[in-house]
Amino acid sequence: MNALIDAIRKNSFLVFGRAGMDMFATPEGTKSEHAENFRADLGGSSANICAGLCKLGAESALVTSVSDDAVGRFCLNRLRHYGVDTRYIRSIGGEYRTSLAVYESCIEDFQNVIYRNNAVDFQVTNEDVDQPDYAAFGALITAGTVFAAQPSRGSTFRAFENARKVGMPVIFDIDYRPYSWVSAQDAAEVLSRAGDESDLIVGNDEEFGFMAGDMDKGLEKARELARRPGRIVIYKMGQHGAITLADGQEIRTGIYPVTAVKPNGAGDSFMAGLLAGLAEGRDLREAVLRGSACASIVVSQPGCAPAMPTTAELENFLATHPGPTAA
Repeated sequence: MNALIDAIRKNSFLVFGRAGMDMFATPEGTKSEHAENFRADLGGSSANICAGLCKLGAESALVTSVSDDAVGRFCLNRLRHYGVDTRYIRSIGGEYRTSLAVYESCIEDFQNVIYRNNAVDFQVTNEDVDQPDYAAFGALITAGTVFAAQPSRGSTFRAFENARKVGMPVIFDIDYRPYSWVSAQDAAEVLSRAGDESDLIVGNDEEFGFMAGDMDKGLEKARELARRPGRIVIYKMGQHGAITLADGQEIRTGIYPVTAVKPNGAGDSFMAGLLAGLAEGRDLREAVLRGSACASIVVSQPGCAPAMPTTAELENFLATHPGPTAA
């Protein structure tokens, strides 16, 4: 585990996965079908993680593809706005399209309509993932959606190999989205392989249960993965907090209750807060709690990338919040 933590403390991350456009109805509380106005910003799990890391003082570079059109250029501009290194992003012409998510800041009967037809981020190739100098970064991060189709599935596993050649750890956010996959069986097999090849694995109880092939055996699956020496596994349980498994220990942590306006973006912000906390030299429990605080901040505000906290905003939240629930 020490080698993993030391790598994270370099505070420089090479991230794989999608960038997209988010459009969310305004003002807050407006249902999408009744909206007259929408605000646009950056979206997509990996892009959100990148933005969240940069806002917390880390360096991040995204490896993906965007469509060579106004929406793709919008995403590139917003990534740069948040400080993300975009040099490894390839623009692709033709009929491939950057993903679009249309949602609302409204918890009751929340709706998130995602357009993933001919998704351009699945077109990442071996040549794309061979471009970065892996030794220049501390750790590799990927979200599970990249494995849902070829060629990005094979190219991301190639990126894992590139990382291993330079002793770079792999951080894996399971991020299972059923609509992206041909079948549940295919997803379970591929995501399990990705988990086996990773050093830090983050997922929720349903995702680990899915990987286990039985929703009641998610924690058992997480414990199985955590048996490999040096690996950290974080098993998230929504409002019930998280269990962090490392070096034979189980660390239970609570959440920071807030009034949520939407459910999405929490996992991306958790990952950014967790890694930024570890990079700052904080212990594992405190880093997990900082990730949980970041998740609470994001669900309490409209949007995903724009709601990711800066370090000052996170510190203010922690200073003014009554504290986490009991584990």
